[in-house]
Amino acid sequence: MSESRELARALRGWRDRTSPAVVGLPVGGVRRAAGLRREELAQLAGLSVDYIVRLEQGRATSPSAQVLSALARALRLSDVEREHLYRLAGETAPGPGQLSAHIPAGVRRLLDQLDGAPLSVCDAAWSLILWNPMWAALHGDVSAWSGRERNIVWRHFTGLPSRVSHTAEQQIRFENAVVGDLRAATARYPADAGLRSLVKDLREVSVDFARLWDTGTVGVHDTDTKIVHHPDVGTFTLDCDVLTATGSDLRIIAYTAAPGSADAERLRLLNVIGTQSMTEGGRG
Repeated sequence: MSESRELARALRGWRDRTSPAVVGLPVGGVRRAAGLRREELAQLAGLSVDYIVRLEQGRATSPSAQVLSALARALRLSDVEREHLYRLAGETAPGPGQLSAHIPAGVRRLLDQLDGAPLSVCDAAWSLILWNPMWAALHGDVSAWSGRERNIVWRHFTGLPSRVSHTAEQQIRFENAVVGDLRAATARYPADAGLRSLVKDLREVSVDFARLWDTGTVGVHDTDTKIVHHPDVGTFTLDCDVLTATGSDLRIIAYTAAPGSADAERLRLLNVIGTQSMTEGGRG
């Protein structure tokens, strides 16, 4: 059996065993199988349904490392299964010197339990790879973002629409921190071509980014406040904390409000008026 057929068989098996409830999708309606539909896997991985079909039929050859990373996360593969996925596709799982978007099981379990606050996970280049329903409710239809649109630094410096604004002081802190953090990432991952390309393109499209990059600023984006403008809930201020998952270099971003405050009430209202299902995407 060819490698593409082996890969197709493995993907079908992993999809069939993955319960929609486990990945945060609604389980209503008539289902012919307990696992994910192809449309649901496509949504979770940020891929087209047609591409999923071609992969599962063995007609798509040589999927990229970015696609494999997205599939591994969407299907919640173990470390061993993830390695097997890459081998079947003729790729090597990211090693030293390259960014990884792999979410350890312990981090995923923690996030699954913390559903009362907007939470997301970014890789070391600040590309969104996971977000919960509250995060989507706060920021809008994140699943509609693709490619570089899912990179926080790219969105900010290219002026893409955002419901979050900063005061002048907050913007200075934020820009210095994320540029410095990105600089540190290039030192930790010298072999990552995607990271080098991101920095190169940011320097070309943003005068502000290029200026900060050339100053050699170094910093870490870890905590601050954010002003959120929501079309239904209104304008409110939230605390934003960024935690780094030990051993994975992932950023866990959490928005919270002071207990008993008007902002906390707006956050609770946001949870009531509706959210979208947990969605995952590949690197930007």
